[in-house]
Amino acid sequence: MLRKLLLSLVCLATFASAASAAEKVIVFASDATWPPMEFVNEQKQIVGFSVELLAAMGKAAGFKPEIKNVAWDGIFAGLTAKKYDAISSSVSITDERKNTMDFSDPYFEVKQGVVVQKGSPAKTAADLKGKTVGAQIGTTGFFAAKKIEGATPKSYDEIGLAIEDLYSGRLDAVICDDAIAANYALQHPQYSQKLALAFLLKSDTPEYLGFAFPKGDKDNVALVNKGLKMVKESGEYDKIVAKWFGSK
Repeated sequence: MLRKLLLSLVCLATFASAASAAEKVIVFASDATWPPMEFVNEQKQIVGFSVELLAAMGKAAGFKPEIKNVAWDGIFAGLTAKKYDAISSSVSITDERKNTMDFSDPYFEVKQGVVVQKGSPAKTAADLKGKTVGAQIGTTGFFAAKKIEGATPKSYDEIGLAIEDLYSGRLDAVICDDAIAANYALQHPQYSQKLALAFLLKSDTPEYLGFAFPKGDKDNVALVNKGLKMVKESGEYDKIVAKWFGSK
């Protein structure tokens, strides 16, 4: 009888432990203005590649991702203030950012794409000399715009505002991650009629996106890395990529 009681207690403890792990919530901040990575759909839901990827990772590793829509200009300050646990907002892993935050393993490789109006002669970065180039402030796209010799960089709070100015003729080009550039220039029902993805900027080093965490948060980083590894090994990652990008 005592043995059965002890066995029952062990089973209950195991179940409780598993339930606790499954119920672990990690709150991710996301500037949901970056289609198809993370954006708000017509039903006012935050959706996108990274959102679906996190859901699959959470299911595999035993955590529940909760997405909180946060404006880009304050997203890193909020992480430092611990208003949320992590950032999932197409954040490029850079040495400078590593000084103030920790990153997961890379989950996506990007290049910087240059969007122009159809008919523009721009084919290389040199062709943007004397031109006004828009990008979202604080992004690697904006950093790239500032490095183009002779170009005038113009910053925007959201990439969609830059694209709208390009569409209306108030900009000569927009620089952003290639997946976002392709979405606006090739797939957006309105902008694709007038805009084109002209070229990708050359870079000596690859650029990867990662989930960002407060400095020293080893537990959540390890859990997220575990989930990412599991969905890659299972083939789920490739299915999600194919859904949102076809092929990359």
